[in-house]
Amino acid sequence: MNRLNVTLGQGSWGGSALRRFARSTAAMLLCVVVVGYVALGIASSGSFFEGPSVRVFLQYLATPILIGLAQMVALCVGQLNLAVGALGGFTACLMGVLMADHGVPAGVAVIVGLLTATAIGLATGVAIVGTQINGFIVTLATMTILLGAQYRLTGTRTVDGYSRTLRDFGTAAPLNIPLVFVTALVAAALLAAFMYRTVAGRRLLAAGGNPLAARLSGISTDRQIVAAHTLSGLLIGVAAVTATASLPGVNRSVGGDWLLPSFAAPIIGGVALTGGSIAVLGTVLAAFVTRLIDAARAQFSLDPSWVNLLIGLVVLGTVAGGRLHQTRLEKSATTDGAVLPQTGGAQ
Repeated sequence: MNRLNVTLGQGSWGGSALRRFARSTAAMLLCVVVVGYVALGIASSGSFFEGPSVRVFLQYLATPILIGLAQMVALCVGQLNLAVGALGGFTACLMGVLMADHGVPAGVAVIVGLLTATAIGLATGVAIVGTQINGFIVTLATMTILLGAQYRLTGTRTVDGYSRTLRDFGTAAPLNIPLVFVTALVAAALLAAFMYRTVAGRRLLAAGGNPLAARLSGISTDRQIVAAHTLSGLLIGVAAVTATASLPGVNRSVGGDWLLPSFAAPIIGGVALTGGSIAVLGTVLAAFVTRLIDAARAQFSLDPSWVNLLIGLVVLGTVAGGRLHQTRLEKSATTDGAVLPQTGGAQ
């Protein structure tokens, strides 16, 4: 009998979890991805379903996923990282110059790039905490500095003579699944495990959700801000590696179009701008959506500005809808709080 009850309980829990997922933002995005991909396949007379097309689509999806996750980590503590594109572009150019101009092996250049991006993320977090200046201003200044440094590295040229090993990694696709895409998925899985399963990850969420309660619980919100920007820098470094491996060359334009997609993926995926929440699966699926929009632009030869307009409108609509929903919840809570004391007095 006890075994039967356990089995029924597990079935009930599984059904409940499935119902919650069906009502979630991730489920909606999954439907959009499936419908959008099928529609593009039909519009391209089936060529979009062929192996080479799938491989290219997934290859250039890795970077949007990673920069979306990097922005998500900053958002979870109530911060904004405007330096996502500049840091990614600088790191990519740094690795390219090290390999092409100085003969540094690919493995060493990648390690230097990852350490540099992580260190800059750490320095950004320390600057925000140490100066108590709004993160928007600090990351804006960081972006400006890094854009200048990126131009100093490459000037007007394109660096394209770097390691064949890194290029092979960028093009390798066993079973038509690019290794750079697998790298992005592994990074997403590790990030989800860190945020949901470790004490350090839960502290980040606690500090972003309610800073006062976190401080009263002994959690240093300043440390969490530094940790979030450091982790964001690491993820940007990984994105720079995938971009460098996938592109035929790097120049000062790399990273220039990363900022909007970095915000679009987590916001559309269900991450609150106020902090305290993450949505790894939602962010990954939202990156799929933005990549589908870009693929549609290429398929129908649309002006890139229309793509940015569409993504911007989606982000604005998502933020406005989330704010409206939050306002309704607050009004409902206020109404309930006003009614309850009257009911208790009547009793």
